[in-house]
Amino acid sequence: MCTRYISPDARAIESYWHIGARSPTWAHQLFPRSRGPFMRRADAAEPEAELVVGQWGLIPHFAKSAKLPYATVNARSEELAQKASYKGPWARGQRCIIPAESFDEPNWESGKNVWWRFSRADGRPWGIAGLWNTWTDHSTGEIVESYTMLTLNADAHPLMSRMHKPDPKLGPDQQDKRSLVLLEELDFERWLYSTVAEAQKLVQLTPVEVFEAGPA
Repeated sequence: MCTRYISPDARAIESYWHIGARSPTWAHQLFPRSRGPFMRRADAAEPEAELVVGQWGLIPHFAKSAKLPYATVNARSEELAQKASYKGPWARGQRCIIPAESFDEPNWESGKNVWWRFSRADGRPWGIAGLWNTWTDHSTGEIVESYTMLTLNADAHPLMSRMHKPDPKLGPDQQDKRSLVLLEELDFERWLYSTVAEAQKLVQLTPVEVFEAGPA
């Protein structure tokens, strides 16, 4: 589970993705329930993307409050079609891309938590696969945008399987270590505009050589 990452600023996002935000203000380092930027398909006749700022932690349609009693900053990709919080956005194609300079994960190989930072070896920003939702507070009428990052089992990944605290009761192949679903640039448009079936094909682990990683 990823619970903190560093977001590019508005100028960096516009330079790389050629897209701007209507309200280009967010923190550099983001934590759960922080407000961060994400890109989604715009409601337009032609395929067009828009940059939106929303809460990190998807608010499902049935929520009574934006402050949920459970975590929705990450969504297990294996459960998207069944999980109540995510099955609607997934079926409707509410996919998004979350830009990140880097993200952090805990490494417990020393017996204690050492945060590791993950950047791209080529220096480009990450495009993290996500889902978004728009929620309305029925008591106030406030409209809240929100998003979640997709994760995938990484027990067989040579790098990501080293992250997170192991469960001593489970074997090495039963740990369910997780990795964010990280998109390559050539797949950005497919993720935003393709069918659910086509998008599902992009949910895969990133080769280890793409990463530059080490203690933060």
